[in-house]
Amino acid sequence: MKIKTFLLPFVLVILISCGPSRNKEAARIHEMETRLFSPKANSMDNKSADSLLLLYSAFIKDFPADSLTQNYIFKAGNLYMNRGNGKPAIEMFDLYRANYPNDAKSAICLFFKAYIYENILQNFDKAQELYIQFIEKYPHHDFADDAQMALNNLGKSPDQMVKEFELKKKADSARVADSLKKTQKKKK
Repeated sequence: MKIKTFLLPFVLVILISCGPSRNKEAARIHEMETRLFSPKANSMDNKSADSLLLLYSAFIKDFPADSLTQNYIFKAGNLYMNRGNGKPAIEMFDLYRANYPNDAKSAICLFFKAYIYENILQNFDKAQELYIQFIEKYPHHDFADDAQMALNNLGKSPDQMVKEFELKKKADSARVADSLKKTQKKKK
C-alpha cells in the first residue's frame, strides 16, 4: 500500500506532462500567426496555413472551455473562408454561433456563412436564405446594407452588375435633366 501511495504522485506528473499543454499550444499558435500574418509575408503560405488550422483545431478540441477558444474558432473560420474551404469554414462559424450566440461576432459569422454559400459554394438559394435571416435578425448591423446589396445581386455576373449600374446611372441622369428642365420652365 505504501508503494502505491508513493508512486501515485509520479504517475500523475507523467500523465499531466504527456497531455497537451495549454500554454505551449497557445504559444505555438501565436508564433505561427505572427509568421503567417506578418507585414513581411508577401502571400499566404499554404503549408503554414494548414499547420495553423491544425493547431487551432487541436486547441479547440483540447481546451473547449478556455478563454482563447472563442477567438480561435472565429480565426479558424476566417482562415478556412479566405482559403476557399467553404464547408470547414461553415462548421467553425456554426460552432461559434452555437457556443457564443450573444457575442457580437455571432452576427458576423452568420453573414460570412451567407457569403460562403454565395461565393464559394455557389448555393444561391441557401445564400439568399441566410442573407434574409441576417437582415431580419440584425437590421441595424453594419453589414445589413452589404447583405441587402448581396441579395440584390445574388447570382449575377460582374458584367450584368455593370450593365445594371450603367442603366441606373443613365436613368438617374435623365431624371436630373428632366428636373432641371421643369425648374427652368417654372422660372420663366
